[in-house]
Amino acid sequence: MASTLYKTDGRTQEMRPSGLHWSLEELQGIVGGYIEVVNTLDGRFMVINDMGKFNGSELNIPATRLYRFGRTDVIMGDALVVDTVLELDGPQEAE
Repeated sequence: MASTLYKTDGRTQEMRPSGLHWSLEELQGIVGGYIEVVNTLDGRFMVINDMGKFNGSELNIPATRLYRFGRTDVIMGDALVVDTVLELDGPQEAE
């Protein structure tokens, strides 16, 4: 399960979680704060900094192009794209 990090400077980097799924702490470290998960145009999931528009993060043009609402909204800061929601939190266990 490889995920792609889209940096604000246009670079991309393949990344893998330390375990089977991305932990909240890993995701927060990658995007630099509290996370928000949004959809991409092709049905994948993009993890972004929830406060990216307010904390001085730079415009991320490559991530904005992938963003489902990229024609009317922008992504600020680094963004991690994963193929499935299972990569983010794994299967839910029964209580």
